[in-house]
Amino acid sequence: MDITLLGTGAPAGLPRPDCPCSACARALGPDARAATAVLVDGALLLDLTPGAAFAAARAGHSLAGVAQVLLSHPHGGPAVEVPAGLPQPGRVPDGRELALLTGHRVRAVAMDAGGTGYAVTGPDGQRLLYLPPGGAPAGLEEATAESYDMVLADVVGRPDALARLRAVGSVGPTTDVLAVHLDHDVPPGAESRRRLAAAGARAVPDGTTLAVGAYEDVPDVPRRTLVLGGARSGKSVEAERRLESFPDVLYVATSGSRGGDTEWAERVALHRERRPGSWRTTETTDLVPLLGEDGPPLLIDCLSLWLTDAMDSVGAWDDAEWAGGGEKSLRERVRELTEAVRRTRRTVVAVSNEVGSGIVPATASGRRYRDELGRLNAAFGAECEQVLLVVAGQPLVLRG
Repeated sequence: MDITLLGTGAPAGLPRPDCPCSACARALGPDARAATAVLVDGALLLDLTPGAAFAAARAGHSLAGVAQVLLSHPHGGPAVEVPAGLPQPGRVPDGRELALLTGHRVRAVAMDAGGTGYAVTGPDGQRLLYLPPGGAPAGLEEATAESYDMVLADVVGRPDALARLRAVGSVGPTTDVLAVHLDHDVPPGAESRRRLAAAGARAVPDGTTLAVGAYEDVPDVPRRTLVLGGARSGKSVEAERRLESFPDVLYVATSGSRGGDTEWAERVALHRERRPGSWRTTETTDLVPLLGEDGPPLLIDCLSLWLTDAMDSVGAWDDAEWAGGGEKSLRERVRELTEAVRRTRRTVVAVSNEVGSGIVPATASGRRYRDELGRLNAAFGAECEQVLLVVAGQPLVLRG
């Protein structure tokens, strides 16, 4: 089963008409996208958009053989003219299946928002799932879930849709996840590709034809990632974003509750509100056992506070204790942690502060902490496939 993406953008397209934002200003060439429409084997058209016939012609296809046109969501704006020879567009009621003479079967999938998803099975048995903009499948259960060779979804707008599909096994390691309905929420180009790759997804230019079930371009999600940044740089947001399309994430808070500190409680509450409801939280600095266990992805926030606890426990703030064995004990703890990171089979995203570029601390203990955090970040980062530095909310890829 082959598909041709006649458009991959949001319903208004990208750039949006008359939008002055920087993302729209940069959406040029291959990053310019018409509203999403998908041609399946030249026989089935998912979403009829303005200029679909011209888009098909540019891609070397014709709509003359289309036997069925299905709409996934209400189309705003002026009515779209149906090209001559095309059947009138329609929608399939949720849960119903449509069989085409071409051998394709199309089942309507209920959404948690307006619109209809379509699960398409080709004559060759390959399976495709197409979701509308802003929608995620509703009522998924593992016992009745179906696995797909390819998924077309609003990855940027609804990353939780991927998480739901992964939770029931509908999206696996070899599923080709393509981002469609792309809007101006993310700057196009390298930043868009980086964010999608972190979710195990990719985007292709309008007019691309793909074979469903060809897995060679499925991006590999890094198993270990370190996200560095200064205060309020956006490093925690970046770390959370990297796992929001995965289910059952375990958020490891190394800070503790700090009873009585209202300002800290407000920070913790803000972090909690940002996280998907399916994530679990544990408050601990005992990271080595977690890294040694099998289980869902870990988000560790943050290594800086882990180091503070470790330095407290070895008496690092007292010069005599530090010289009398505290430094050696801390080195051993860091070694145990980095070896656990090297051996882990879990997906791990860890956050840490980058403090070595600022003012030299005025106290000996402050300088000691700065130096040890620099060593910890370097040792931890050496075991990671990807290392990022976040500056003013902009992630800079240092490795991977």
